[in-house]
Amino acid sequence: MNVRSSWVALVLGVALTSAAGCKKEAPPAAPPVDPARVPAAAELKVTEVQLGSALGADKRIAQPKTAFSTKDTIFASVATEGTATATEIAAKWTFQDGQVVNETKRSIAPAGKEITEFSIQKPDGWPAGNYKVEISLNGKPADSKTFTVQ
Repeated sequence: MNVRSSWVALVLGVALTSAAGCKKEAPPAAPPVDPARVPAAAELKVTEVQLGSALGADKRIAQPKTAFSTKDTIFASVATEGTATATEIAAKWTFQDGQVVNETKRSIAPAGKEITEFSIQKPDGWPAGNYKVEISLNGKPADSKTFTVQ
């Protein structure tokens, strides 16, 4: 073998050795996922509705009650639990004859426990009688509470 042939053989050997050393291995395949073991996102549900005439800083009712005076602002504190995106929560307030007093809708996207507050007020005073607030999630009834104004 002459010098030139030796030189070419040496360069080819180094190139092949380098190429083999740079070869990237595929990452190990992820183990198969068992759908039965994957926790599902908790479905959003109403866990509690409280009524009162004052809220705390956490949007919870300071002192729950179901009887109000004619000049009270009436609050509904709605506790939800679960995860959802772009969910509509609504409060529909009605008088004893079925007349709608107020209806308020809010868009929420909770991830766990959350409190949503609704309220109604009437500066010239509520008529005495029986009332009801109905809470719904995406148009489906979730809970309701009755109360009186005296």
